[in-house]
Amino acid sequence: MRISRRTFLLTAAAAACARLDNSGPLQRAARYLWAQQSEDGGFHSTTYGLLRSGQSLTPFILDALLAVPETAYRAKPEAIDRAFVFMKKNTNADGALGQMDETAADYPNYATALAVTTMVKARSTGRNFDVAPMVAHLRAQQFSEVNGWQREDRPYGAWGMGGPIHRPPDTGHVDLSMTRYVLEALRASGVPASDPAITKAMVYLERSQNNDGGFYFSTVNPEINKAGEANGNFVSYGTATADGLLALRAAGVPDNDGRVAKAIEWLKAHHQPERAPGFDGTARESWGSGLRFYYASVVSKTALELPVTLPPQDEDGSFRNPNKMVKEDDPLIATAFAIQVLISHKKAQEAQK
Repeated sequence: MRISRRTFLLTAAAAACARLDNSGPLQRAARYLWAQQSEDGGFHSTTYGLLRSGQSLTPFILDALLAVPETAYRAKPEAIDRAFVFMKKNTNADGALGQMDETAADYPNYATALAVTTMVKARSTGRNFDVAPMVAHLRAQQFSEVNGWQREDRPYGAWGMGGPIHRPPDTGHVDLSMTRYVLEALRASGVPASDPAITKAMVYLERSQNNDGGFYFSTVNPEINKAGEANGNFVSYGTATADGLLALRAAGVPDNDGRVAKAIEWLKAHHQPERAPGFDGTARESWGSGLRFYYASVVSKTALELPVTLPPQDEDGSFRNPNKMVKEDDPLIATAFAIQVLISHKKAQEAQK
């Protein structure tokens, strides 16, 4: 069969593009992360001892990797299965992931929420997991009347780190990010926006939003509000505001609602492509670069099409943040966040075609 010169050139160009696509940043990042999977199926930090157990890192990384389209990188089914086996092996009888290490808990609510999200996501590949025990565990962890908390209490409606149930007056650590991840997991599992757990969470979300539309991190632990205080109020900043926006959406609040609209307006007005906004010109300025990957990921998930810039990718396909303030110097963390950004960018490009 004879092939015209034009057909040959077009075919060659397509093949060249495919080869280039195969070595693109998303493919290289996915390849790097899968190469870090241990024999037990988990992903274990070699940078931070607290994350060495892999109980929170594994669902976090798997959540990012499962979102990579097969046209970009096709993961081995057995590698995916091993990650799920690892998570199930490390889930206790109460449905909690993150409490199987005798030396320290590994962010149980965060790990359990992400496990639910990944297990629901895996249904599209024919894998069916029973997430009901995990969902029940997350429900039991909420700061609500069942655990002695009332609407007027500052942590009401939120979620903390997990572990032993906190009852008044002991709050432990409570934050907006943890609450957002749990809300997303509950909704992914089929919990409706009208569910009491969701409506109670709205109390916490509304408390965490400032009059300027932005959000801060915690109504309970002042020291973890990274932008500090001004005029007696906690200052809004980028990562918290993007978390707040995603949490509102997860709770079923539409974009034409004033609370969502104000959060979107804050992000558009303060966005910076290379750092988390809200810290410039203050003694806390280093938080802006410290949260670079987290902010890039979470603001990309808001689908506001705000441009973000990642640092150069290493030759092995990984990403790192030289700022160690929130553990983004660990390539497992930074690369998983980078994958989320690259996927959002890819989807935006495809939508414009």
